[in-house]
This record gives sequence, structure tokens and C-alpha cells, in this order.
Amino acid sequence: MKKIESFQVNHLNLNRGIFVSRRDYIGEDGVTTFDIRMKEPNHEPVMNTAEIHTIEHLGATFLRNHNIYDNLTIYFGPMGCRTGFYLILKGNFKSENIIDIMKEMFEFIINFDGIIPGADASSCGNYLDMNLPMAKYEASKYFNEVLSDLKEENLNYPE
Repeated sequence: MKKIESFQVNHLNLNRGIFVSRRDYIGEDGVTTFDIRMKEPNHEPVMNTAEIHTIEHLGATFLRNHNIYDNLTIYFGPMGCRTGFYLILKGNFKSENIIDIMKEMFEFIINFDGIIPGADASSCGNYLDMNLPMAKYEASKYFNEVLSDLKEENLNYPE
């Protein structure tokens, strides 16, 4: 049975941060998958589905409307373990390359007011499972505690 790369990372030593999870190629084109880790796995409570769902909608909206990342974004969505998100971008990137866009995205979420994009019955399969105040709280916590002072251990997986 083939090993799943993300299962090979020791989650007992994993910090919060921005990590390159894997690089793949589709023909000649590179694709980079990022691990946007908002919670320290197995050491702190995970996020609830409502705030994750809200961050997913807001993050995807932000990226798909960005003047540079709109055409580079393949996917932004939650991890099943509820400790963060995967961001898949067209191209070969390092964690350092997306620090600024992640700061912009999380500031967008923190400052968002209004109706959550796509949060209606015709656009979403579970539109009632949203929590904007908690999404803003989790985004602010991640921004203030991690993104505002990234270190080596927040940008590269532990050995």
C-alpha cells in the first residue's frame, strides 16, 4: 500500500505555520500544496465546523478575487482533522513566497463584515453551518500568534 505523504509528518512535533506539504507536476506545470496549520495538532482543541466552513468560504472568495492569486489558486479548503487548511497553487513555491498573501487573506477574514459569500441554500450544501464571529476569532488568533512573527519552525516541517 502506498504511503500518504502527509501521514509521514510527525504531528506530535508540528507547529502552527505555513508549510509546503508537497509538490506535484501535471506535465511540465508545477503544483504546490500548502499546509496552513492554524492549530497545534494533538495539543490544543481543533476548530469547530462552523468557523472552518466560514473561513473556507471567505478564504476562497478572497483568493479567487485577488489580482494575482485568482489564476494561481487551484483549491483552498479544510483539513479533515480541523487543525487547518490546504491551499493548492499552480507553480513551484516555498512557504516564504506566500507569507504576504496569507497575511492579506487572514486580515480580510478578520475585518470581514456582511453576508458570507456563498452562504445560501442554492450555493452551499450546508449553508446554515457558519459562524462569522468565531471565524474572525480563529483568524485573529492565528494572525497575531503565528503570522505576525513567523520563524523557521513555522515555515518548515520538523525533521
